[in-house]
Amino acid sequence: MPTTLTLKNIPDVVYDRLKLSAEAHRRSMNSEAIVCLEAALLPAKLTPTERLARARELRAALPKGQFEERDIDELKRAGRP
Repeated sequence: MPTTLTLKNIPDVVYDRLKLSAEAHRRSMNSEAIVCLEAALLPAKLTPTERLARARELRAALPKGQFEERDIDELKRAGRP
């Protein structure tokens, strides 16, 4: 059965980021906090083989000709500082 948790003294910067994230995902602050806690405390444990298989499935699902491997590599590099 779900339990209620009250948080106090949340730093303003954490509150603001949670609020923005909740708005971006169209969730309530409560739901967003739960999602964040689940992601931090209950991470999906995939083996490297499972992760690679999932990446291949996602790539295979893309429309043919829309993304080439070099395009994907360029996009990955562009997202790095």
